[in-house]
Formats: sequence, C-alpha cells, structure tokens
Amino acid sequence: MNFNIGGPSNLSSSSSSSDEEEEAILAALVRRGGSIPGHIVINRDWESADRRFFYDYFTENPRYNYQMFRRRFRMGRSLFLRIVEKVEARDNYFMQRRDSVGRLGLSALQKITAVFRMLAYGCPADATDEYIKIGESTTIESLKRFCLAVVEEFVCEYLRSPNATDVARLLRIGKDRGFPGMLGSLDCMHWKWKNCPTALAGQYAGRSRSPTIILEAVADYDMWIWHAYFGLPDGIYPKWSTLVQSIHDSRGPKKNLFAMKQEACRKDVEHAFGVLQSRFAIVAGPAHFWHKQILHDIMTTCIIMHNMIIADERDVTASIEDHMDTPTPEVEMVLDENTRFQQFLARHRGIRDKDAHITLRNALIDHL
Repeated sequence: MNFNIGGPSNLSSSSSSSDEEEEAILAALVRRGGSIPGHIVINRDWESADRRFFYDYFTENPRYNYQMFRRRFRMGRSLFLRIVEKVEARDNYFMQRRDSVGRLGLSALQKITAVFRMLAYGCPADATDEYIKIGESTTIESLKRFCLAVVEEFVCEYLRSPNATDVARLLRIGKDRGFPGMLGSLDCMHWKWKNCPTALAGQYAGRSRSPTIILEAVADYDMWIWHAYFGLPDGIYPKWSTLVQSIHDSRGPKKNLFAMKQEACRKDVEHAFGVLQSRFAIVAGPAHFWHKQILHDIMTTCIIMHNMIIADERDVTASIEDHMDTPTPEVEMVLDENTRFQQFLARHRGIRDKDAHITLRNALIDHL
C-alpha cells in the first residue's frame, strides 16, 4: 500500500526513492497526535465552557465584579487582557483552532486562566479541569509556554535596569529616608525544590536539609523588583562599599538608631517577597518541576507580573514620584580598550574595598 503524503508520489524502482517514502510515512506517523491507547476520551464541551467563562468575567455586566476578578486573577481585567493579547501574538499555541471534525478547541482565555490558577493559588494542574474544562497535560504545557512568552515579551520593560530618571527618583527617596545614595534593598528568598534531581541535591542544599533555590533580589520603596538572580545558595554578603549592612551588636544611641533605620529600609525587599508570595502562591510552596529552567521561567514570570501590577496600580500622585525632568549627565566615551579595562579594574577594586565599606557605614551613622 502506498501513502500519499504532502502531494503525489513519484513511483520508481529505485531503492532510494522507496527509503525516502518510508521515512516520510514514519515522520508523518510520529507527528500525528490523536488519542493515546488506554486513555479515556472525555467530551469536555470546550465551547460551552468558554462561553460560560466569558459571561462570568468579560462581558459589560459580568457575573463576578471587578473586586472578585482582582482577587482571583491578582490584577485588573485590562492588564490581564493585555497579557493575553501579547502572549497569544507571541505564541500561536494559544490561538483557538478547530480540530479535524470542525469543533472549536480551547481558547486563549481558557488556557491562560488555567495557568493563572496554578500561579496564583499553587494548585495542581488537574484542579483546573472542573471549571475551565482543560486537561492536566494541556495545563502544564500552557504553563511552560506562557511563562516563556511572558519573559520574552515583557522582560526588557518590567525587569530592566533603572534609567537616569529612575535613579534620580530612587536617590531622592533614599535621601528623604536618611540614606543618601541608596537605590534599593537587597535580600534573598528560599524556594524549596521538592523534585530536585538527586545528582543536584548536594549543590542546592540550603539552610534546611531539603534542596532550595535562592532568589536574590533588589527592591525599592514601591516593592518594584529591579534585580533578580535565581540559582545556587551563597554565603553572607561581603563587606563591599556598595552594600550597607546593619550592626547586629549595636551599642550607643547613634549605632542603635542606625541599626533601626537600616533594618526598616531592609524591610522593603522583605515586604516585596511577602507580596510576591501572597500574589503567586506557586513560589511560596514547594517547586514540583524537575528542570531548573522551568522553575527559572516561573519565578521570572511572577516577578515580571508583580512589577506589572505595581505599574498598573501605582498612584501617580504619590509624594515619592519625581515629575521633574532629570538632565542626562554628559559621559565622556573612552574608545581605548586598554584604558576602559583599567577603569573597570579600578571600579571593581573600589567596590570590594572593605575600608570604604566601614567608612561609608560610619558616615551614615554620623549623618543620622
């Protein structure tokens, strides 16, 4: 029997043509989806579920109001729809299609809502089936693709380095709080890796016996996360000139005041971690995926959407905002590679200077 794949076959007696035809048939059989032997086929009626879900949240007069949407999706409806639109445009996996018999498949709203349920509530993939009518494997695949699409689409905007205007605003806030030159608060968060491969368990041994992955982040007064590093646990922070640490055994009124003020500012990043975990419970509980890259994408996605929520709901009239135009300083460009490298080494030595660290801390103690 001859199969006609991708157009009419050119029958010949040559063995090479026959081999190519067999390879094409095998490739087509591998690409073919369909039911898996032994699996139960469930008629989930995706169209009715999609229609009901749309009437629940996205009509002019939805069944559930804005407050209930905000609580369940962790963000406003307009921001959620913006994310859906960008993700659908980035990855056509989320586009609604018809199957071989003409039935409409899952919509982008259904797939992404199932993802949000997992991110927001930390629930298993199977828990979204009863309401969204989506299978467990489809939910997991949607989660992986959604996180990758969000990172690719929004990372340059919502997990970027501060520009000149941002730096000026952050420096003014730090000065008003008694710490001139402060850009943000630095701390770490532990995420338990439940399904860490045995071969990697020793590398990721944290403060408990269970493997943990460290999120190191810098957050500002608004809980906006400017920097995030996700990986192996590290030791205590070094005494660098760019880091100001507290005094654990403070004596005297000046040092006590400094320790109190420093620990109050350090609460910014701890507050940001708490809000991040309360918004996205998936990063508060144990991580169940095997591959670190998937966990990295999940954590980065949660941080990006955390910053998106802050930007969407930030009060633009708050006193911490700086609406004055900040002039961009003139920078002399150095074209000589050797000179540039020597300047880099000098700056690096300055950052790692312990004497400068102690001098800076003493200056801040006297300043307060």
